Amino acid sequence: MQKTIGFIGLGIMGQPMAHNLIQAGFKVYGFDVSPQSRETAEIKGVKTFTSASEVAQHSDIVITMLPTNKIVSDVITGENGLIHHLKPESIIIDMSSVTPTVTQSIGQQLAKNNIHLLDAPVSGGQEGAISGKLAIMVGGNAKIFNQALPIFDVLGHSTILVGALGAGVTAKLANQIIVNLNIAAVSEAFILADKAGIDQQKMFEAIRGGLAGSQVLEDKAPRIIASNFVAGGRIDINTKDINNAAQTATDIGLNLPLTTNLLTILNKLNETDHRIEDHSAIYHYYKEESER
Repeated sequence: MQKTIGFIGLGIMGQPMAHNLIQAGFKVYGFDVSPQSRETAEIKGVKTFTSASEVAQHSDIVITMLPTNKIVSDVITGENGLIHHLKPESIIIDMSSVTPTVTQSIGQQLAKNNIHLLDAPVSGGQEGAISGKLAIMVGGNAKIFNQALPIFDVLGHSTILVGALGAGVTAKLANQIIVNLNIAAVSEAFILADKAGIDQQKMFEAIRGGLAGSQVLEDKAPRIIASNFVAGGRIDINTKDINNAAQTATDIGLNLPLTTNLLTILNKLNETDHRIEDHSAIYHYYKEESER
């Protein structure tokens, strides 16, 4: 499949993903609201435009990697959205983390114009985006999924069609609950060690080979020990995701007590300078609470 690909959202995730597609031989057109992001993308081989509509006019498939429900809706179905500029039978792959309700609403509007939508959020953070080893969770039509599979194969090491439209973003919300609650558990355990006078590095080495061992522990414990909270997955973005998970639970009449407590922690951090740090900075909540 040698179709032209548009990429809307050339941030810390989108930029390396677009670059990997170019490296795989795809022609990629791009747009980001940040001129600096567009300039950097140009250096890496992306032909950029100053609007998403221009990208749509040159593309058969458009990937969106955007931060919020509203921005995704505006870019795809807004007054000057992609829906007004894409040819019939075009495909939009939304790799943003939004709610299933928003995804399904967008999909219904696109279908009226004979434009196909796949929701395909990812897990793996900036490192996974750079290495092309993202885990991709997809919702949508199986035939359209198969058409897009060569793209997914470039971007990720694992791509699963979870179900119908909205299933991908629902799986991502579940993923975010698991990841962020694991980070909170690691943070709580490491502040216990610190306040009890145990060397955190020694504890990490002692527990990593047992049942407590996990990818989260391997990735986030060294950050906590080194006080390195440079963002891979930012607090503010993860706060948005957990808010979306809580809203989705409310919509289907489900009580998620651990998620509710986690959201309280994230909302507090999101009101501080920690909001732009990596979500391992959840540790700051426990550290600051311990010092009160």
